[in-house]
Amino acid sequence: MAAFGQAALLLTVLAVMVFGLLSLLTTIIPGLAIIWLAALAYGLIRGFDKNGYILFGMITLIFIAGSVADQLFMGSTARQGGASWLSIAIAFIGGLAGSLIWPPFGGILLSFAGLFLVEFIRKRDLRLAWQSTRSMAAGCGMAVVARLAVGMVMIIIWAVWVHV
Repeated sequence: MAAFGQAALLLTVLAVMVFGLLSLLTTIIPGLAIIWLAALAYGLIRGFDKNGYILFGMITLIFIAGSVADQLFMGSTARQGGASWLSIAIAFIGGLAGSLIWPPFGGILLSFAGLFLVEFIRKRDLRLAWQSTRSMAAGCGMAVVARLAVGMVMIIIWAVWVHV
């Protein structure tokens, strides 16, 4: 690949990865998937060698772990705050529906509203319902930090792949 083509490929992949990293601050754009797809495109265009397969495999495993951890942070902190599994499931469904109906804020608003309403109906206590909702919000904040860290690690592994 010519030097100009190589530079254009690297800059394009890096720009897509940075976009993916920044999108991790929202709940509607799947930033980790964007970073993973950019790494995949790099491998498909540049070609996979032994190191490429190993490093892309690491990127893939970290992507999967990061995606699972994201949901675990929010669900586990809500659960620790007293939320039922039903409330957490409703919050998840509300988040998905809200992301489709009213991006970029609908997902987060409907997930919190869903959790709060189910907890209020279940416990008949505003304070306890609010406590569960605050716990989920704390988990959401921890999930953002975790997603950013995972995204940065994915990009660093890709940079190692480029320079190996």
